[in-house]
Amino acid sequence: MPPAPSPMVRRRRLGTELRRLREVAGLTGDQVIARVGWASASKLSRLENGRSRPDLSDVLDLLDLYEVSGATREELIGITRDAGNTRGWLRSYPVMTPRQRGYAELEAGCAEIFEYGPVILPGLLQTPGYTRVRLLSSREVIAPEDAEDPETEVAARVARQSTVTRDAEPPRYEAVLEEAALGPRGGPAPVMAGQLRHLARLAELPNVTLWVLPSSAKVADWYLPETAFSIYRFADPDDPDAVAVEALAADLILTDDDMLARYGRVFDWLRQAARPPAESLRWITEAAAALGPHAGDDADSPPAPLTPPVQRRRRPQQRPSQRPSPPPDR
Repeated sequence: MPPAPSPMVRRRRLGTELRRLREVAGLTGDQVIARVGWASASKLSRLENGRSRPDLSDVLDLLDLYEVSGATREELIGITRDAGNTRGWLRSYPVMTPRQRGYAELEAGCAEIFEYGPVILPGLLQTPGYTRVRLLSSREVIAPEDAEDPETEVAARVARQSTVTRDAEPPRYEAVLEEAALGPRGGPAPVMAGQLRHLARLAELPNVTLWVLPSSAKVADWYLPETAFSIYRFADPDDPDAVAVEALAADLILTDDDMLARYGRVFDWLRQAARPPAESLRWITEAAAALGPHAGDDADSPPAPLTPPVQRRRRPQQRPSQRPSPPPDR
């Protein structure tokens, strides 16, 4: 079955459409609240900003007020159901934790994912062993209320990875990885060997492209990226793109057109400065071999075999600063 749409993205799309309809109707937020008789003045703001799970009856009240009918009304009702179906969406994951849920919601329904890993490998590429090292090494800087059981967190991250390796319409996935993220500082040699071999297997999939950025590479006009980021583009061209910028305490989700264009341009620069995919794969394979012929071949391997690459066709590459046709509304 095709992947379910992202509830988070559908909430944002619904909010954008409701705001547009209100403005077309020439109504202020206070006027809408008064006419539909809502007790909470913040309800409309939360809906229009995509911050709350929409109630269908509330959306129907707004569509009636804005006199929306026909195909547009039916489409928005369908989007509302998708935006509110968080429980149904979560049933596709064996286990999920609050820390992983935000990323999983962004990844759901993606057509394209572009990621930059300067120091830590993106979660979609991590082996269980590498994830475990990351979680245990950061436990002193995680707030107690945010801490999860490490093994539950590992299982949740593994569940997210099915997005890239699934048989049904997997997204086009590209990642630029700094050499530093693949070096010995990432963990014990057996863990890093297993991680590198896992990357080599992923790079053989037709929908996956990995780029290794040498430490000596010049990026554009001596540009230095400041942090890790991920760009998400969705199968439905009307769903808004998003960029997630990773930080220690919280992750920032950006949807502004200008910001999306900036991060797309930076990803282009990084990719142009990196080793070509075939050369990057050789580098990864040689780095794994240098750690020993058997290191990392046990518990750090992925829990399920990856789909053989012959079963899927590789999608043509596009610049991440370009949108697939037809262009979206933002």
